[in-house]
Amino acid sequence: MNIIDELEWRDAINQQTDEEGLRKLVSEKKIALYCGVDPTGDSMHIGHLIPFMVLKRFQAYGHLPVILIGGATGTIGDPSGRASERTLQTLEQVQENVNALTAQMKKLFVTDNDAKLKMVNNYDWTHTINVIDFLREYGKNFNINTMLAKDIVASRLDSGISFTEFSYQILQSMDFHHLYAEEGVQLQIGGSDQWGNITSGLDLIRKKEGSEAKAFGLTIPLMLKSDGTKFGKTAGGAIWLDPDKTSPYEFYQFWLNTDDRDVVKYLKYFTFLSQEEIGELENKVTTEPGKREAQRVLAEEMTKFVHDEEALAQAIKISAALFSGDIKALTADEIEQGFKEMPTFEATKETKNIVDWLVDLGIEPSKRQAREDITNGAISMNGEKVEGVDTEVTVDKSFDGRFIIIRKGKKKYSLIRLVD
Repeated sequence: MNIIDELEWRDAINQQTDEEGLRKLVSEKKIALYCGVDPTGDSMHIGHLIPFMVLKRFQAYGHLPVILIGGATGTIGDPSGRASERTLQTLEQVQENVNALTAQMKKLFVTDNDAKLKMVNNYDWTHTINVIDFLREYGKNFNINTMLAKDIVASRLDSGISFTEFSYQILQSMDFHHLYAEEGVQLQIGGSDQWGNITSGLDLIRKKEGSEAKAFGLTIPLMLKSDGTKFGKTAGGAIWLDPDKTSPYEFYQFWLNTDDRDVVKYLKYFTFLSQEEIGELENKVTTEPGKREAQRVLAEEMTKFVHDEEALAQAIKISAALFSGDIKALTADEIEQGFKEMPTFEATKETKNIVDWLVDLGIEPSKRQAREDITNGAISMNGEKVEGVDTEVTVDKSFDGRFIIIRKGKKKYSLIRLVD
């Protein structure tokens, strides 16, 4: 199957600059193609993955992915999608972010000895260009009227845009031209909001390399959930790829909780399962929705892809323990992952009566209510029912001297951090 057919089946194409030409090119030879990300933070979130999943599919077909980390453009700021200017970061912070994103990309794309990948930083070919050369060699090739008509810029004209962000499309065009001329890159991939920047790059390539230059652009559809909200956002914020920002358990749960209306779309877009496998799961969404097998497979595939098998096993273990209420086998680190969003309290490590302890923390409103709940078997500590009102809370009953978990009723958990 041609990679373009594969992408069309997966609903992963929004626009192409020359569909027939690109289809013919990738059927005749293996190409180099690129996608870029600016180091505006020290981790990507799952929204950033959207165009890179397409890049990964090209890699699976034997093409060479070139990943651009925008060490230069990251200091400027892409104006798309915002009504105000970005706050400029220091060069030191940008470099720290470059290092972090580079490590993430290598983890996602270098999975075996045969997986070829090239990583570049646009700071390397822009930081030596002086302003006179910039204006003569590049600025002369851009028509202001054309730049103003681009959606990215036009949306900002009422609120205002600085020359710094206005010039972003020139810098991105310079990237495409540089990679075409120096690395043989013939295709740029980006989100739907990058169409204007991509076509500007194609215009620059043809002005500098000739009208017959074979270069192409492809954008990815804007991904929205079935309820119309933005994909990848939750009440707690973005879902990050960095396990220190979003734990593997939280990451797994995000995908596990996918709406039935969205799960097949996500399976097509984010996993590397075959059409037959996805077709079987789609059928089960209809015939056996209560089993949520499609969601389970999606969560497993994505957690393995972004993290690893060990992180997936840990996420499944935590999920099972929380579902059953049997948390005794969890480690302190697993407790920290699984109960991160639970109500959290702090207590000292001194020994204390359970009734007094629960009231002092605010888990119970009064000693009377605490005694009643304990007597009725409604209070569990670390997965075991508290047997009596004379029970003492001691540090040796905690997880590694760090946490105690109280469950009130069937589902109301509280995490208690022990402090010195």
